[in-house]
Amino acid sequence: MKNRQTDKQLIKNIAITIIIFIIVESLLYGGLLSRQFRSLLIPVCINVILAVSLNLTTGFLGELTLGHAGFMSVGAYTGALVTLNMNLPMAIEFPVALFAGGIAAAIFGVIIGVPVLRLRGDYLAIVTLAFGEIIKSIINSMKITNGAMGLSGIELHANYKHFAYVFALTVITIFAIKNMVYSRQGRAVCAIRDNYIAAEAVGISVSRFKVMAFVVAAFFAGIAGVIYSHNVGTLKPTTFDYNKSIEILVIVVLGGMGSIRGSVIAAIILTVLPELLRSADEFRMLLYAIVLIVMMIFNSSQIKQRILSSEILSRLRRVKKEA
Repeated sequence: MKNRQTDKQLIKNIAITIIIFIIVESLLYGGLLSRQFRSLLIPVCINVILAVSLNLTTGFLGELTLGHAGFMSVGAYTGALVTLNMNLPMAIEFPVALFAGGIAAAIFGVIIGVPVLRLRGDYLAIVTLAFGEIIKSIINSMKITNGAMGLSGIELHANYKHFAYVFALTVITIFAIKNMVYSRQGRAVCAIRDNYIAAEAVGISVSRFKVMAFVVAAFFAGIAGVIYSHNVGTLKPTTFDYNKSIEILVIVVLGGMGSIRGSVIAAIILTVLPELLRSADEFRMLLYAIVLIVMMIFNSSQIKQRILSSEILSRLRRVKKEA
């Protein structure tokens, strides 16, 4: 019975994914989308990848990390340097850039994760925040990244014309994270979140599973970074600051801690909403705040997830005071 329900859910998810893709492609190539909304297609996909990957560590693992933008920057610069130094067709150099960016971010995830994930709570948040700032400083000081001037002239391999390719990467990310969560490893990660001591007592290697979740999240953040760099064509270190990490965290919190579907929906809404409210002039920020409050009240989270969300916000306040 359980397998039948799983199969039905899988078929339903695939059908929804195909329908969404067909609708967007029809609007795109039918000329029904304005230039403004065409430019939002790829940023929506990028934010979905970032939110879903961060949800793995913040929602399912239950650890507050503020260095996701740092992993994104590693992937963005690595992917950009690969394509800038390769003179090959897009079909070859862009996949290579994606792989290189994801692996580079995952390596940094291991380097940071092994010592840092021994910490918990506010201490972990402060250290990961510091990691993001250190990465930004290193990029600022390196000649290969052109320092504070940033990189320019990056080939646009991920603009709206390549939506199908980026959409496929987004779907792969969602299904990969979801399958991991419902796997044996994912259940161990959730057990660590629910009761750290009990998980360790029954023989779960807490450190190993925490690092694993951290590295997987970093890998997909690196992939998002590569897509970002090949969407905008220019990179500057200031793009990947503390505020970017907070922006991703806000999407996760509003979508629901531990809810992949919620992260996807919140990423779409919070990416498109500022453009929809652009014509509201001085009322724009007021309306934006009201929508955020409504999303927080009526999101798909359970009571426990809402409690976790409030805990995350209180931790953020303490981190700001201590940083």
